[in-house]
Amino acid sequence: MLTSTTLHRSNRAHVGAGRSTPDPAKGKAKAAAPKAATKKKPVKSKTVFPDALSPQLATLVDAPPAGEWLYEIKFDGYRMLTRIQKGEVRLFTRNGNDWTERLPELVKALGALKLQGSWFDGEAVVLDEQGLPDFQGLQNAFDEGRSKKILYYLFDMPFLSGEDLRELPLEQRRDALKQVLDSQCSRLLRYSDDFQAGHQDIVASAAAMGLEGVIGKRVGSAYVGKRNADWIKLKCRLRQEFVIVGYTAPQGSRSAFGALLLAVNDDKQGLVYAGRVGTGFTEQTLKQLQKKLQPLQREGSPLGSKLSSAQARGVQWVEPHQVCEVEFAQWTREGILRQAAFIGLRSDKPASDVVREEAQPAKVADHTKAASTAPRTGKKTAKGRVDVAGTGISHPDRVIDGKTGTKKVELAQFYQSIAEWILPHLNKRPVALLRCPEGIDGEQFFQKHAEHLAIPHIRQLDPTLDPGHAALMEIDSPEALVGAVQMGTIELHTWAATRDRIETPDHFVLDLDPDPALPWRSMIEATQMVLAVLEELGLEAFLKTSGGKGMHIIVPLARQADWDTVKAFSKAIAEFVSRQLPERFTATMGPKNRVGKIFIDYLRNSRGGSTVTAYSVRARPGLPVSVPIALDELAGLTSSAQWDINNLEARLNQLKDDPWAGYSNRRKITQKMWKQLGAKRP
Repeated sequence: MLTSTTLHRSNRAHVGAGRSTPDPAKGKAKAAAPKAATKKKPVKSKTVFPDALSPQLATLVDAPPAGEWLYEIKFDGYRMLTRIQKGEVRLFTRNGNDWTERLPELVKALGALKLQGSWFDGEAVVLDEQGLPDFQGLQNAFDEGRSKKILYYLFDMPFLSGEDLRELPLEQRRDALKQVLDSQCSRLLRYSDDFQAGHQDIVASAAAMGLEGVIGKRVGSAYVGKRNADWIKLKCRLRQEFVIVGYTAPQGSRSAFGALLLAVNDDKQGLVYAGRVGTGFTEQTLKQLQKKLQPLQREGSPLGSKLSSAQARGVQWVEPHQVCEVEFAQWTREGILRQAAFIGLRSDKPASDVVREEAQPAKVADHTKAASTAPRTGKKTAKGRVDVAGTGISHPDRVIDGKTGTKKVELAQFYQSIAEWILPHLNKRPVALLRCPEGIDGEQFFQKHAEHLAIPHIRQLDPTLDPGHAALMEIDSPEALVGAVQMGTIELHTWAATRDRIETPDHFVLDLDPDPALPWRSMIEATQMVLAVLEELGLEAFLKTSGGKGMHIIVPLARQADWDTVKAFSKAIAEFVSRQLPERFTATMGPKNRVGKIFIDYLRNSRGGSTVTAYSVRARPGLPVSVPIALDELAGLTSSAQWDINNLEARLNQLKDDPWAGYSNRRKITQKMWKQLGAKRP
């Protein structure tokens, strides 16, 4: 099986000796070796040795077609073609850009081969400490002029010493390439080995290591210099280039920007929106991207079709010149990315060439099953953890919900994917965590203070905000979201006040909690009744599903009244409604008091109280999510658990307007309101 030493062992190998990539199937029975093709002789070029050469390109497939194939690692780097002619070495990207000056160390190593009239095909790569390809490390090496770290993995040789090898069978070209590399002694030039094992084993091993995927090449095929079915790629995770068309403002402690808006080219529609990516950035990449994008700012959208007002809210559009590579879980039916993570900029590919890559179905040999290439957005570390948003997730395969089979790592990836939606509701607010270390069927407990357990990336607030306790906590970044999941968190609950004015709440919540025996229609009617009372009081209200049985009504307030006043006011509303309709409502907690009724829970509006935040997952079977809705959506709601971690993204992608558009903290609690409720201000 593939191991982390696959690419790294060559660093320790004897200098020279071909520097091949070790066989990932070592220790297992190898598949039968492909039959040797009849040896062909190289053809002396009838045309002049080409100054330029188009690379052979691989077709994305969901499984390999029938036939004999050799498999190589799909390197996470820059495709690079080398021309050696008349004593001069030139290096070109796949699009023909001359990068010779950017790779002086490789030029020197290739020049030492003492060849003439030759073309090589390979990939420029930087390896991380575990010996795995590191695309961000490669970008940094280019940006910082550290080309000594860049290796050149070679996998084909279309020309050698003036002879055209393109019509030779694949195996003969590679044999010739290996002989050339066996004679050299540079640590920078590496031979990309092929593996004679079943593609299922290769792909599964590559996925376990966090590699991008594998390349399959048909035995006996020629080098044709274009995309065809003789070279195929099978990806462990979905990943491709996108055009950057805009960005959003940063949230919390994030600098530079919040998320990038992405697009792909379409022949009929022009640039088509593909979603956003808001994770995977380091501080360094944030600054680099900001520097590149600021000069490209423009007034209007470059997209072929107009986005909804919710999708376009707060977006700074840019000229569509920059290309980035993004890893993601899947495409939605609407053509939007799910669980996207930024990998790096692609300066080797023009924006006009970026299109949506779609796997081609292939007729699989009868004795072969399709490869399992379930995408991940995490990278497995040496200790068996999966890295999500820079945090290693321990026990990633632990099932946290038996009903859906959802794993811990999938919850981390979900929170990473909705970071731009949930963070505005967490911003500046103390957060309480409902932790379920063994999943929803195990022990559950709340953690309101930082105490002794360090939660990765979480922010500890000023201890004076809650005297006599450990520091309160705040989640202000995607990394902190994932860090909370790493420590077993499922639910996130926030205060009704922000840390800068913690003694004056900016809203209160009425949690409508029904007798479980009541039909859902009763819940909708009850919500409408409470909304009518709030409207009579002159208060604006907003709705969200609880993710359980009831509904949450959020009432924004100007930050003037203290906690005691706000709690008393919310209690007065609950008691008023219960007096008006005692057969339907109660303001007294306890199961016996809500038989056949709906309890209007106002108790959470105390200092230190909290409510599950918008877009938080609930620790219930099916992992439902608490979701904001517009008032006019209430009547069509089928359940308070209508959305969960599997269907929420479809909801978000279909939104045309922000469900809470117009939310503002301007309403004050007036004496007239107290009078209308028949209550007195405390």
